[in-house]
Amino acid sequence: MKEQLEQRLQSLKLEFEDGQRILADYEIKQANLQTTLLRISGGIQVLEEELVQSSETSQTSQSIPV
Repeated sequence: MKEQLEQRLQSLKLEFEDGQRILADYEIKQANLQTTLLRISGGIQVLEEELVQSSETSQTSQSIPV
């Protein structure tokens, strides 16, 4: 009986270690994905600002009589 308990304990410890490794990998992937999304968000913001400026410049140049 004691041997079975010790084997089960060892099995659970190995499973736990595997779970911790998997969790650590996912945390790294999550951090990398957050960085990527932040970069994409910054790119979107820059492009939107450029489009607004371009539109304003276009409207200003069209409203000025020559």
